[in-house]
Amino acid sequence: MKVIFTQDVRGKGKRGEIKEIPDGFANFLIKSNKAKKADAQAMSQLRGQKRAEAKREAEELAEAKALKEKLESGNMIVELKAKAGVDGRLFGSITSKQIAQGLEKQHGIKVDKRKMDLSEPLRAMGYRNVPVRLHNDVTAHVRVHVSEK
Repeated sequence: MKVIFTQDVRGKGKRGEIKEIPDGFANFLIKSNKAKKADAQAMSQLRGQKRAEAKREAEELAEAKALKEKLESGNMIVELKAKAGVDGRLFGSITSKQIAQGLEKQHGIKVDKRKMDLSEPLRAMGYRNVPVRLHNDVTAHVRVHVSEK
């Protein structure tokens, strides 16, 4: 029987896939709402869902590219202040959470702290470029300036 998977089934298929599987197993999957029979109506519905998903994905990509242009413009610098010693090393460090908060306060752009690829917290004063994953295909760099309090 030909079915459309509505959920991922380990070893058999992923959500949205159309496969030919044995009748007994197909009936089990249909009863447990993990698949539905692949008739004309279900196939049409699946195509519509895939088109809507592709459109939404394209919109997200366009938004991410626009935000990248905004973040990488020359005047977009996040200014952060911290206590520092004589040699320019900070007492403590600047984390991705502080950078995200500074970006939101100073420029009104909200970026999730988990999307910042900060391998380790900033521990010295000066300018740094911090990579931010806005989308799977789009990575921007935020300019951060750490100065002494």
